[in-house]
Amino acid sequence: MSDFYKKILENNKKWVETSLARDPNYFADLAKGQTPPLLWIGCSDSRVPANEIVGAKPGEVFVHRNIANMVVHSDMNMLSVLDYAVNVLKVKHVLVCGHYGCGGIKAAMGNDSIGIIDNWIRHIKDVYRLHNIYLNSIEDETERFNTFVELNVKEQVFDLAKTSIVQAAWRSGQDLTLHGWVYGLNSGFVTDLDVNISSEKDLDEVYQLKF
Repeated sequence: MSDFYKKILENNKKWVETSLARDPNYFADLAKGQTPPLLWIGCSDSRVPANEIVGAKPGEVFVHRNIANMVVHSDMNMLSVLDYAVNVLKVKHVLVCGHYGCGGIKAAMGNDSIGIIDNWIRHIKDVYRLHNIYLNSIEDETERFNTFVELNVKEQVFDLAKTSIVQAAWRSGQDLTLHGWVYGLNSGFVTDLDVNISSEKDLDEVYQLKF
């Protein structure tokens, strides 16, 4: 076995020992079930750990991750996670969290072929197309990149709000609010993009305000 593989096995043992030292019932309590208040839809980037960013413990955040934190209406993986979170776990918050310096967003700004991921990046390019006049008016490349990251998160929140799962939850009176954040890799802080939506009425009002 490689040294890295041995290390992560050893780290697991140390983590278990440390957790049990703090609370002998730690894992027994976790095994009883989960009631997380939050579903996190984030990027697969290894530098964006959902629980750590918000200081949450195991059991407090239900997580779905993919390249560039996309909400694609035909993605059965994402929809299955969303359905379970909303209709079974009854989460009260769904958060789409992107991050500055996102490789998927950067790739969507160019025309290079990377491989099979090109098919996924097509969805991100669609977001650029929606806002191409505004984005192309930004001369500074870094500023354009950061703005695209933010616009992509907003669009994913709006797409999330349009899913039948979220729509049905709102119509039944379920307490459910959607949010959009961007995480700063170089600072650790998140930026709330102020797209907090908790009803169909909110969706219309926020969309008009932000675009």
